[in-house]
Amino acid sequence: MNYRDRILAASRGRRADRIPFFHYWRHCQNGWAERACRNRGMGLCWLRVPYAERLHGVDVEEKRAVVKGHAIVRRTYSTPVGSIYEDELREPGTGHWKGTRSWKGHQPWIIDRLLKGPADYKVLKYVVEHTEYVADYFGVEQAMEWLGEDGFVLDQLPHSPMQMLMIFWLGSEEGRFFYHLADYPELVEELYQATSKAREPLYEEIAAKSPAPVSFCGDNIDSVLANPKLFARYFMPEYEKQAKPLHRAGKLMACHMDGRLKNLTEQIAQTPIDIIEAIHPPPMGDLAIGEALAAWPGKALWIGFPSSVYLKGPEATQHFALDLLRETGSGERVAIAASTENFVSNENLLALTSVLEHAELPLTRAALDRIAGTLARPQTA
Repeated sequence: MNYRDRILAASRGRRADRIPFFHYWRHCQNGWAERACRNRGMGLCWLRVPYAERLHGVDVEEKRAVVKGHAIVRRTYSTPVGSIYEDELREPGTGHWKGTRSWKGHQPWIIDRLLKGPADYKVLKYVVEHTEYVADYFGVEQAMEWLGEDGFVLDQLPHSPMQMLMIFWLGSEEGRFFYHLADYPELVEELYQATSKAREPLYEEIAAKSPAPVSFCGDNIDSVLANPKLFARYFMPEYEKQAKPLHRAGKLMACHMDGRLKNLTEQIAQTPIDIIEAIHPPPMGDLAIGEALAAWPGKALWIGFPSSVYLKGPEATQHFALDLLRETGSGERVAIAASTENFVSNENLLALTSVLEHAELPLTRAALDRIAGTLARPQTA
């Protein structure tokens, strides 16, 4: 079974020949260790945007500036109803490496957001309502051709409307989003509804027709930020809207959920999401993988290997990986990502591979004991 078939089988609830494990291209350190791990069964996963945005009646200007000692890029949106701007911090290397990351792997960071007060809402609402989404599958098709059977390509869709407010437009630092939700509920609601409406063609006309078999909703779910009340009100309906055209087209829907999920367990079970992407087991998350598999019998789990474990070194990485396999039961409906956010050292990547390359399905106690027996052996490329 090739890698592409393996991860599709796991994602559709069918038994693969082994648990698929992969590294995301956007922070995979290409080189000797990456090559060795791929030769031993590690795949690559690539996110590619299937659309382009066209703004109508909106002028966008970018200028470099220095603000509070930081070199930033100020992006200004000018419309007939006013102007808004955001300041973006870009570390050295941004734009010279993968997926806009800096040499240290950091994404550009917005340090001053578009919504600063109630007067800014009408401007951003104008921008949202005058954004046209146009299909552009070149990047998806290119990545699928380049990877072939060695990897997997997903459509990358934007964060859902309320997460755009929480993470990008307002931010949640110092409770900003929650203060605005309490002080200006009508403005927040209007912007949410406008964004939800504007996104419908993106789901129905573009993502559903893309050649990629899975569409990735780029949310960042954590039950403290997206608490159960907000999740039910603003997230579950949007997931339904996104999933319907995808499922009609025979595609799967993945959603990035890498935070604390225990308080959302029952609600996540009620969503139409097919793949819970980036679920992190303890110590970084708060929901054990065995519990998640039992709670969501119709969903696949793409597990993000906890970065905190890597800090303890290769030996700890091996032992945690083995314990993680024990959590998966027979090993079905599971894939494991070397990291969903960060770099992984060559030593830790080799250590992880030394365990996962042996994870043939179905997993049994005897098979796990055999894998455990390999941990005492020195690991090399």
